[in-house]
Amino acid sequence: MKKKYLAKIIASDQEGLQVISACVAGAKVKVIDIKYLGSNKVFLLSIERTKVETEQEDKKINSICRFDFIDKVKSKNINQSNKDLVLELIGIDYLKNNNDYEISLTFNNNAHIALTTETIEVRLEDQNEIKD
Repeated sequence: MKKKYLAKIIASDQEGLQVISACVAGAKVKVIDIKYLGSNKVFLLSIERTKVETEQEDKKINSICRFDFIDKVKSKNINQSNKDLVLELIGIDYLKNNNDYEISLTFNNNAHIALTTETIEVRLEDQNEIKD
C-alpha cells in the first residue's frame, strides 16, 4: 500500500512564510471556511489547493492553514454574509510594525485579510486528497 504524502509545513519566519505562500497561491477558500477563534487567538483557513510541492501535477488537496497568536483580524472587500462566496488566495506576506507583525492574506477581487500578531507561527496541514 502506498502511503499518501500529506504535507505539514510550519513557518516561524519570513522564509517559512514564503514557502507556505507559494503552496497556497491559487487556493480556493469559501467565506464560511474562514474562522477566527478570538479566545484561542487562532485564525483558520480551510482551503482547496493544488499540490505544487510534488511531482504529481494537478493533484487537488484540502488543507488547513492555521495562524497562531493572532491578536486582531481585519478584512477588506469580503462580504461575510455571503457564506458560499469563494475567494482565491493570491499570497501571504507580512510587515513588521513596531513590536508586532501584520500578516496579510491577499485574495482576488482586491479582497484582503490582515492579521496582527507578536510572533509568526503558521502551519499548513494537508487533510485529504480531493477525488474527482
